[in-house]
Amino acid sequence: MSGVIRRAWAVAVLAASIGGAPLCAHAEQPDTVSGDRATDMVVDAVVMRPLGLVATVAGAALTVVALPFTIPSGSVGRSVHELVVRPAEYTFKRPLGDFSDSGEGGD
Repeated sequence: MSGVIRRAWAVAVLAASIGGAPLCAHAEQPDTVSGDRATDMVVDAVVMRPLGLVATVAGAALTVVALPFTIPSGSVGRSVHELVVRPAEYTFKRPLGDFSDSGEGGD
């Protein structure tokens, strides 16, 4: 009898934990990418900011390489804005952990 009660108890605990899992999903913060602000900040500081710095430096190098093509067409300012300014703003002006302004817009 003890084994039957123990098994029934285990089934009840398992069912309660599986049934309660959707309740935990509501604890996520709606304005975060990962569901946790601290995790967003760590990912931003460790991954995204260094990548943004690399993109800014690479964009500056590409801007110099593209100058023979952008000077005659009069698009130097636009290429500098897209290749240098936008990555720099994403890297240095955005609040830590805030991915809402990812540059995916038509400005």
